[in-house]
Amino acid sequence: MNSCFTFFGKMTYRHWLIVPVVFSAVCFASLSDSLFTDAFFTQMSQRYGQDKVDDFVDWHETISDGQNIDDYDRLLLANKFANENIEFKSDSDHWHKLDYWATPIESLGTGSGDCEDYAIFKYMTLIAMGMDEHKLRLMYVRALTYDEPHMVLIYFETPSSLPLVLDNLNRKVLSANRRPDLKPIYSFNGQGLWLAKAHGLSSSKPDSKGTNDWSTLMLRIENGE
Repeated sequence: MNSCFTFFGKMTYRHWLIVPVVFSAVCFASLSDSLFTDAFFTQMSQRYGQDKVDDFVDWHETISDGQNIDDYDRLLLANKFANENIEFKSDSDHWHKLDYWATPIESLGTGSGDCEDYAIFKYMTLIAMGMDEHKLRLMYVRALTYDEPHMVLIYFETPSSLPLVLDNLNRKVLSANRRPDLKPIYSFNGQGLWLAKAHGLSSSKPDSKGTNDWSTLMLRIENGE
Protein backbone atom coordinates (compact mmCIF):
# COMPACT_ATOMS: atom_id res chain seq x y z
CA MET A 1 0.00 0.00 0.00
CA ASN A 2 1.78 3.13 -1.26
CA SER A 3 -0.10 5.76 0.68
CA CYS A 4 1.09 8.06 3.45
CA PHE A 5 -0.95 7.11 6.47
CA THR A 6 1.99 7.37 8.88
CA PHE A 7 2.93 10.84 7.67
CA PHE A 8 -0.51 12.43 7.40
CA GLY A 9 -2.37 10.34 9.94
CA LYS A 10 -0.61 12.13 12.80
CA MET A 11 -1.31 15.59 11.40
CA THR A 12 -4.49 17.56 12.01
CA TYR A 13 -6.01 20.18 9.74
CA ARG A 14 -4.68 22.85 12.10
CA HIS A 15 -1.14 21.51 11.60
CA TRP A 16 -1.51 21.64 7.85
CA LEU A 17 -2.61 25.25 7.94
CA ILE A 18 0.94 26.04 8.99
CA VAL A 19 2.63 23.82 6.40
CA PRO A 20 5.78 25.62 5.25
CA VAL A 21 4.99 27.44 2.04
CA VAL A 22 7.84 29.86 1.47
CA PHE A 23 10.11 28.34 -1.15
CA SER A 24 13.49 29.84 -1.95
CA ALA A 25 14.50 30.15 -5.59
CA VAL A 26 18.04 29.55 -4.40
CA CYS A 27 17.06 25.98 -3.53
CA PHE A 28 16.19 25.14 -7.10
CA ALA A 29 19.47 26.58 -8.34
CA SER A 30 21.09 23.65 -6.56
CA LEU A 31 19.55 21.38 -9.21
CA SER A 32 21.09 23.32 -12.08
CA ASP A 33 23.95 22.12 -14.28
CA SER A 34 26.39 23.64 -11.81
CA LEU A 35 25.47 20.93 -9.31
CA PHE A 36 26.37 17.97 -11.48
CA THR A 37 30.16 18.19 -11.38
CA ASP A 38 32.75 15.42 -11.13
CA ALA A 39 33.05 16.25 -7.42
CA PHE A 40 29.30 15.81 -7.01
CA PHE A 41 29.29 12.36 -8.63
CA THR A 42 32.27 11.34 -6.52
CA GLN A 43 30.41 12.46 -3.41
CA MET A 44 27.30 10.50 -4.46
CA SER A 45 29.45 7.41 -4.99
CA GLN A 46 30.92 7.75 -1.53
CA ARG A 47 27.54 8.40 0.07
CA TYR A 48 25.30 5.93 -1.75
CA GLY A 49 27.64 3.56 -3.61
CA GLN A 50 29.07 3.48 -7.11
CA ASP A 51 26.04 1.65 -8.48
CA LYS A 52 23.89 4.72 -7.71
CA VAL A 53 26.00 7.14 -9.74
CA ASP A 54 24.26 6.12 -12.97
CA ASP A 55 20.92 7.15 -11.43
CA PHE A 56 22.27 10.64 -10.78
CA VAL A 57 23.71 10.84 -14.29
CA ASP A 58 20.29 9.85 -15.65
CA TRP A 59 18.63 12.47 -13.45
CA HIS A 60 20.94 15.17 -14.78
CA GLU A 61 20.15 14.08 -18.34
CA THR A 62 16.43 14.06 -17.56
CA ILE A 63 16.58 17.62 -16.23
CA SER A 64 18.61 18.73 -19.27
CA ASP A 65 16.19 17.02 -21.68
CA GLY A 66 13.28 18.72 -19.94
CA GLN A 67 14.66 22.20 -20.51
CA ASN A 68 13.85 22.15 -24.23
CA ILE A 69 10.38 20.59 -24.35
CA ASP A 70 6.85 21.75 -23.62
CA ASP A 71 5.20 21.55 -20.21
CA TYR A 72 3.20 18.39 -20.84
CA ASP A 73 6.24 16.45 -21.98
CA ARG A 74 8.11 17.75 -18.94
CA LEU A 75 5.37 16.37 -16.71
CA LEU A 76 5.58 12.97 -18.36
CA LEU A 77 9.36 12.92 -18.13
CA ALA A 78 9.61 13.94 -14.47
CA ASN A 79 6.72 11.71 -13.42
CA LYS A 80 8.14 8.65 -15.19
CA PHE A 81 11.65 9.18 -13.85
CA ALA A 82 10.54 9.55 -10.23
CA ASN A 83 8.12 6.63 -10.30
CA GLU A 84 10.68 4.31 -11.91
CA ASN A 85 13.65 5.26 -9.73
CA ILE A 86 12.04 5.67 -6.30
CA GLU A 87 10.39 2.76 -4.51
CA PHE A 88 7.69 3.46 -1.95
CA LYS A 89 8.79 3.05 1.65
CA SER A 90 7.25 4.59 4.75
CA ASP A 91 9.28 7.00 6.87
CA SER A 92 9.19 4.59 9.79
CA ASP A 93 10.71 1.77 7.70
CA HIS A 94 13.04 3.97 5.69
CA TRP A 95 14.31 6.58 8.16
CA HIS A 96 13.08 5.07 11.44
CA LYS A 97 11.21 8.30 12.09
CA LEU A 98 7.52 9.13 12.24
CA ASP A 99 7.92 11.97 9.76
CA TYR A 100 10.87 12.82 7.50
CA TRP A 101 10.83 15.02 4.40
CA ALA A 102 13.69 13.78 2.20
CA THR A 103 15.58 15.97 -0.24
CA PRO A 104 15.54 14.89 -3.91
CA ILE A 105 19.15 13.72 -3.56
CA GLU A 106 18.23 11.53 -0.59
CA SER A 107 15.18 10.07 -2.35
CA LEU A 108 17.17 9.17 -5.45
CA GLY A 109 20.29 8.10 -3.55
CA THR A 110 18.40 5.70 -1.30
CA GLY A 111 15.96 4.78 -4.08
CA SER A 112 13.06 5.06 -1.67
CA GLY A 113 10.52 7.54 -0.34
CA ASP A 114 6.89 8.00 0.61
CA CYS A 115 4.21 10.04 -1.11
CA GLU A 116 5.45 13.48 -0.11
CA ASP A 117 8.98 12.53 -1.21
CA TYR A 118 7.68 11.60 -4.68
CA ALA A 119 5.79 14.90 -4.89
CA ILE A 120 8.76 16.97 -3.70
CA PHE A 121 11.13 15.18 -6.09
CA LYS A 122 8.84 15.79 -9.07
CA TYR A 123 8.16 19.39 -8.07
CA MET A 124 11.81 20.31 -7.81
CA THR A 125 12.81 18.37 -10.90
CA LEU A 126 10.21 20.28 -12.92
CA ILE A 127 11.36 23.61 -11.51
CA ALA A 128 14.93 22.67 -12.46
CA MET A 129 13.68 21.99 -15.99
CA GLY A 130 12.44 25.55 -16.11
CA MET A 131 8.73 25.12 -15.42
CA ASP A 132 6.86 28.11 -14.02
CA GLU A 133 6.41 27.54 -10.29
CA HIS A 134 2.96 29.17 -10.41
CA LYS A 135 1.70 26.17 -12.40
CA LEU A 136 2.64 23.61 -9.75
CA ARG A 137 1.26 22.76 -6.34
CA LEU A 138 1.74 19.98 -3.85
CA MET A 139 -1.74 18.78 -2.93
CA TYR A 140 -2.96 17.01 0.18
CA VAL A 141 -5.77 14.62 -0.78
CA ARG A 142 -7.70 11.67 0.59
CA ALA A 143 -6.94 8.44 -1.28
CA LEU A 144 -10.46 7.01 -1.24
CA THR A 145 -9.40 3.54 -2.39
CA TYR A 146 -7.39 3.15 0.81
CA ASP A 147 -9.33 5.70 2.89
CA GLU A 148 -6.04 7.30 3.85
CA PRO A 149 -4.39 10.72 3.50
CA HIS A 150 -2.01 11.10 0.57
CA MET A 151 0.03 13.73 -1.29
CA VAL A 152 0.29 14.33 -5.05
CA LEU A 153 1.68 16.99 -7.36
CA ILE A 154 -0.74 18.94 -9.54
CA TYR A 155 -0.17 21.12 -12.62
CA PHE A 156 -2.33 23.99 -13.90
CA GLU A 157 -1.80 25.09 -17.50
CA THR A 158 -3.71 28.26 -16.63
CA PRO A 159 -5.13 29.39 -13.25
CA SER A 160 -8.61 28.33 -14.37
CA SER A 161 -7.59 25.03 -15.98
CA LEU A 162 -8.56 21.64 -14.65
CA PRO A 163 -5.31 20.39 -13.10
CA LEU A 164 -3.29 17.37 -14.12
CA VAL A 165 -2.27 14.96 -11.36
CA LEU A 166 1.18 13.38 -10.92
CA ASP A 167 1.01 10.50 -8.47
CA ASN A 168 2.83 7.39 -7.31
CA LEU A 169 -0.37 5.36 -6.80
CA ASN A 170 -1.56 5.78 -10.40
CA ARG A 171 1.48 6.39 -12.59
CA LYS A 172 -0.43 7.99 -15.48
CA VAL A 173 -0.61 11.78 -15.71
CA LEU A 174 -4.36 12.32 -15.66
CA SER A 175 -6.70 15.27 -15.32
CA ALA A 176 -8.28 15.65 -11.88
CA ASN A 177 -11.74 14.65 -13.15
CA ARG A 178 -10.27 11.27 -14.13
CA ARG A 179 -9.06 10.66 -10.57
CA PRO A 180 -12.33 10.11 -8.65
CA ASP A 181 -10.27 8.06 -6.18
CA LEU A 182 -8.69 11.28 -4.84
CA LYS A 183 -10.55 13.80 -2.72
CA PRO A 184 -8.66 17.14 -2.73
CA ILE A 185 -8.27 18.92 0.58
CA TYR A 186 -5.79 21.75 0.03
CA SER A 187 -2.64 22.57 -1.88
CA PHE A 188 0.46 24.71 -1.58
CA ASN A 189 3.53 25.90 -3.44
CA GLY A 190 6.05 28.70 -3.08
CA GLN A 191 3.31 31.29 -3.40
CA GLY A 192 1.12 30.09 -0.57
CA LEU A 193 -1.51 27.61 0.57
CA TRP A 194 -4.96 27.14 -0.96
CA LEU A 195 -8.05 25.36 0.26
CA ALA A 196 -9.23 22.94 -2.40
CA LYS A 197 -12.53 23.09 -4.26
CA ALA A 198 -14.03 20.47 -6.54
CA HIS A 199 -11.68 18.67 -8.94
CA GLY A 200 -8.63 20.13 -7.28
CA LEU A 201 -9.41 23.74 -8.18
CA SER A 202 -8.76 26.10 -5.33
CA SER A 203 -9.23 29.57 -3.96
CA SER A 204 -6.47 32.14 -4.09
CA LYS A 205 -6.06 32.64 -0.36
CA PRO A 206 -2.45 31.83 0.45
CA ASP A 207 -1.31 31.38 4.00
CA SER A 208 2.14 32.90 4.49
CA LYS A 209 3.04 31.05 7.68
CA GLY A 210 5.95 28.66 7.66
CA THR A 211 7.22 25.86 9.84
CA ASN A 212 10.56 24.33 10.63
CA ASP A 213 9.90 21.23 8.50
CA TRP A 214 9.93 23.03 5.16
CA SER A 215 12.52 25.61 6.16
CA THR A 216 14.84 22.81 7.26
CA LEU A 217 14.27 20.91 4.02
CA MET A 218 15.03 23.99 1.91
CA LEU A 219 18.22 24.67 3.86
CA ARG A 220 19.35 21.08 3.43
CA ILE A 221 18.72 21.26 -0.33
CA GLU A 222 20.70 24.48 -0.55
CA ASN A 223 23.54 22.68 1.24
CA GLY A 224 23.51 19.90 -1.34
CA GLU A 225 22.08 17.14 0.83
